[in-house]
Amino acid sequence: MISTILVGFIVGLLARALHPGDDNIGWIWTILLGIAGSFVATFVGSAVGWYQPGEAAGWIASVIFAIVVLWVYYKIRGIKMGKKV
Repeated sequence: MISTILVGFIVGLLARALHPGDDNIGWIWTILLGIAGSFVATFVGSAVGWYQPGEAAGWIASVIFAIVVLWVYYKIRGIKMGKKV
């Protein structure tokens, strides 16, 4: 659990750097959404059997899911590519 949160912190920062557009939601929200993406990646990856805990694929999946979570957050808030619609 603690390792997932720590990975989520790092993943949130990576997702913020990798997703397109200006990020105007702030560092704290980005990190929290990265943690959420890490939790989702851990759950989905383990349930589907893509990888075991501690494998490098978990990091890649966490970054991908964190970017997806950021995208969903933007869609819900009505933000397009970092700018309000």
